[in-house]
Order: sequence, then C-alpha cells, then structure tokens
Amino acid sequence: MGIFKAYDIRGIYPEEIDADKANRIAKAIVTFLNADTIVVGRDNRLSSEELFEAAVKGVTELGVNVIDIGVVSSPMSYFAVNHLKGKGLVCVTASHNPKQYNGFKVTREEAKPVSYESGLQEMEKIYNGNQFKQFSNKTGSIRKEDVTEAYLRHLSEFVKGVAGLKVVVDCGNGVMGPIVDAMFSKLFIEYIPMYFERDGNYPNHEPNPMKEENLKGLQKRARETNANLGIAFDGDGDRVVFVDEKGITVPADFVTALIAMSILKPEDIALYDLRSSWVVKETIEAMKAKAEMSKVGHSLIKEHMRRVNAVFAGELSGHYYFKDNYYADCGMIAALMVMGLVSKKGKMSEIIKPLKKYFKIPEKNYEVEDKDAVLERVEKEYAGKDGFKIFKLDGISVETDKFWLNVRKSNTEPIIRLNAEAKSNALLQKVVQDAERLITQQSQSL
Repeated sequence: MGIFKAYDIRGIYPEEIDADKANRIAKAIVTFLNADTIVVGRDNRLSSEELFEAAVKGVTELGVNVIDIGVVSSPMSYFAVNHLKGKGLVCVTASHNPKQYNGFKVTREEAKPVSYESGLQEMEKIYNGNQFKQFSNKTGSIRKEDVTEAYLRHLSEFVKGVAGLKVVVDCGNGVMGPIVDAMFSKLFIEYIPMYFERDGNYPNHEPNPMKEENLKGLQKRARETNANLGIAFDGDGDRVVFVDEKGITVPADFVTALIAMSILKPEDIALYDLRSSWVVKETIEAMKAKAEMSKVGHSLIKEHMRRVNAVFAGELSGHYYFKDNYYADCGMIAALMVMGLVSKKGKMSEIIKPLKKYFKIPEKNYEVEDKDAVLERVEKEYAGKDGFKIFKLDGISVETDKFWLNVRKSNTEPIIRLNAEAKSNALLQKVVQDAERLITQQSQSL
C-alpha cells in the first residue's frame, strides 16, 4: 500500500506527496465522488498551503467549484461539509503525524467516510491511470467561507455544566489553539494555554498526544497549577487525551466508558473498538444500552455507526464519535463532555477508580517480516481449546472468561500490534509472554 492508506491518503513531503501529486490526487477524488462542488480545508503544516493550492488548481481545471474554508481542524471540516451542503470534502492534513508528513482526508456529502475499501482504492486507480472527469469546459470557481461562528454555536450544544473548572490545554502548535480560545472564552472556566500558537514546525513536541513523552509538559503543568484536568489535542483536533488532577494519563477506553455513562439512554447503541477494556462493554450494558464491538479506524467506525444508527463510539486512539455530530469524531466535543462530568462529580482520579477492575497492557508493537504468518500461528495455537473463543473482526482475537488478547496487522507498516487484558496481573504477564513467543516465532502454548 502506497500513499493511499486504509483510512486516508498520507505520505512524506515532498518525497511521497508534492504539489504535482496533490493536483492529481484532488482530481482523482472529485472524479470518484462525482462532485462538481467540493469543500476544501487544510491544517497548519508547513507544506499544507502549497498542497492546498495545488489541489484547488487541479479540481478547478476540471470545472469543479471549490468552497475554501481556510485553516481548520478536521472536525471543523466535517461540520463545514454539512453546514455548507458540499458534495464532498478534502482536508489537507496528516493529523498527528510528525511534521514531514502530509496528506488528505476525504469524505462524501454529509461527512460520510471513505475508507480504502469504500473508495480510496478506486481513487488510487483513477490517480494512477490519470482518468479524470472533465466536469465543465469552464474553470471552476473558488469561494471563501468562514464557518467559525456557526461551528462554535454547534459546539455550544454539547456544553453541560462546566462552570468553575480550571483546565490546562495543550494544543501542540497545531490548529486547535484559536478554536479552543474562542470556545473556552465563552465558558465560565479558567483555562491555562500551552502551545496555542499555530506553528507547523511543532517546536515543543510532536502533535501526537497518544505518545506519553508528548504529555510531560501538560502533566507537569496540571500538577503545578492544581488544575482539575489536563487536555491535549493532536495536530488536527480529532484526537484528544486527558490527564487527571495528579497529572496521570487517563486511558482512552476509560474515557469511552465515562462519556457512555454521560449520554447513553436505554436501547441506544454504542460502539467500542476491539482493543478496549472489558469495562467499556460492561458500562454500556449497565446503561441498558447495546454495546457493539468495532474494527479499528475512523472511517470503519463511522461506517459502522451509520449502519446501526449508533449514538456514540469510542476508540483507543483518542477518537470519540457522536451521532449528533454527523457521526463524526471531535476532540472538542469529547473534552466538553469530560469537563462536564468532572464539574459534576469531582476529581477525575476518583471518577475512574471504579473502572480499574482489570489488568491491561498498553498496545505493544513488533516489527515482523510476515504479518500473515503471525496471525496464522496465533489462530493455530488457540483454535479448538475448551473455553477459548476466537474471532476475526480485526486480526485475531482470543477470549476466555479470564483474559482476552488481540493480534492485528498495521495497515501501513511491517508491524504486528498486540493488546491484552486479564483478571490478574500474573495471568496478564503470562498471556503477553506467550503471545510474544508466537509473534517472534518461538511458539509455546498457554
């Protein structure tokens, strides 16, 4: 798989994506979408303006009209394509990746996702074959639209009782600084900004809050200021990570459980990705709602949500999805909901205590030569054992009444990812040890 990935288009600039390729990629996108009008935005990466201009030039050459929404977060772009009734969306961004990366997120109308299976593969064929549709002999128009105020009004619909809080917010020099400033200044809270200035060099840390080393400054500031909460957004604002009043990172699956408790009603459907703790499913079902396990990946989760009309979904990568947000992910909405919960119930460290029922590892990655061979070994090892359930929703999952594990392939790298949870720490270590033997070809049964 090249720059056309499982969920978006992404690569290193300028080696893998440059202005010429951006021009052709954009042409392939509108050709596939059959969109004579497209909404286009971009993040603040150093290469984003150049790629944006090349993309706009490409589609207008085909006679496609462009609605330019400026520098925006990915969630803001999802809002814009709905608000402006665009026939599709192209957002120039590489999300949380290091600064040398860039790419494109693509949706249909109403922010309907496009994954590799549901469209990116076809776009890749159009791109490789230069088979672009000429929509008109006239050059397409370019219209600028600022959706900021409309977007802030939309976000305000999710605000419930956040008064009296003190929060530290790390925007990592991505797009979120001005958006957080505009939103939080309307709330009755004290917020302490970190790295709000948009700077595509990302001088303070990578725009990826899922890496613990990128949270050190936030954790320290949360402790020093006696804040109620620390919040970190990624480069394009679709992911969010929280630290408690002690500066300790709150696991994303716990956040999924907390938001589920806040918004679910009986008979609602909520999704959780298959790497999540057992406690997520238990929490959803305690609300008398229906819990459904989902594959990993924002495009796949959004497609699943629409298919079953789910109210909410949470992913271990810090993405949180809401039906009332066009089934799209939004770090800011998740932040507002968690802030409301802390304002109502007190210290975050105390709120999550009841969720600490099991023992779980952070996701572990292993570089391997043959990913499929690893999955075959794992399946063969556990197949047919009494009390062992095996399923293949995403990779190979093994579950018993005492532990579960999941082994899955990276979509972009020669890497196998391992997640596991157990009812005791001793068992967890044994599960991980034996899974590692299988992954590294030193097979030994449990």
